[in-house]
Amino acid sequence: MKILTDNKNIISDLNHCRQCPRYCGVKRLEGDLGYCNSGAACHVSSLGLHFGEEPVLSGSNGICNVFFSRCNLSCIFCQNYQISSRNNCLHEEVLGINEMVLRIEKILDKGTNLLGFVSPSHFIPQIKDIVSELNRRGRFPRIVYNTNAYDTVESIKSLENIVDIYLPDFKYMDSIIAKEYSGAENYPVIALAAIKEMYHQKGSLLLIDDKGKAESGLIIRHLVLPGNANNSIAVLNSIANELSVNVHISLMSQYNPMPIVAHHPNLFRKLRADEYKKVSEHFYKLGFHKGWVQELHSSDYYNPDFSQESPFEFRV
Repeated sequence: MKILTDNKNIISDLNHCRQCPRYCGVKRLEGDLGYCNSGAACHVSSLGLHFGEEPVLSGSNGICNVFFSRCNLSCIFCQNYQISSRNNCLHEEVLGINEMVLRIEKILDKGTNLLGFVSPSHFIPQIKDIVSELNRRGRFPRIVYNTNAYDTVESIKSLENIVDIYLPDFKYMDSIIAKEYSGAENYPVIALAAIKEMYHQKGSLLLIDDKGKAESGLIIRHLVLPGNANNSIAVLNSIANELSVNVHISLMSQYNPMPIVAHHPNLFRKLRADEYKKVSEHFYKLGFHKGWVQELHSSDYYNPDFSQESPFEFRV
């Protein structure tokens, strides 16, 4: 499927793919598939208006979110398991750039000025083309890069003049857990370096417009996992020590066990109140004071169903 570009750098990126830290080096334009099993076109599982993000992103008009499929991580607990599996993706379309742009324009016409790319690390060349084509058509939405943070520093540097708001999920500072849960032993080092580059570009100031929506900045998400409070504390320590306590943090309790981890010693259950209290108390002890701390019962709300046309619409 034709990629709508004459950009030699983008063509080169797809012909020797090193977009994420897997460094597969495959020729995606020729049909070769690497770790993510994604080709040159866009593998998309959902494209629509979304209201489940942080208030400064969703607002009253929502955000146009593009959910890419076939993630470059292999998180065994993923709530988006229907679309994230690189080998057994249940819901996706394979779209060219022109079709992507047309669909995005229809969503933007509903009144939102934010465009989010979710699980974008293995589709950075395509994202650049999409944004370029939107701009050519007179469309200049604010771009949100919603990532698992398993990104190369080089990729993040290449997005400096494209992305307005970075929204990384900082998952682990424990390499053993990172290997077991996500198949990426080097995640702590890779993610910290990538987020440092995001911080270098945006700093700790989150710019908000007169309607209460984000214009530019960095928001770091962290999902507290059952049985792993010490990992969460290590993540918060790293952010405080390596970046700043002035960054916006979204501390999340919404973990909900998927069937595939029903027999896992930690992940089979929801987060306990004492575990979340331990992490949230440490959050405040470190001096973090910007962002959001989810209520513990959030696990009841944020579970998408990608077999539906609007995967999140049935949730509050």
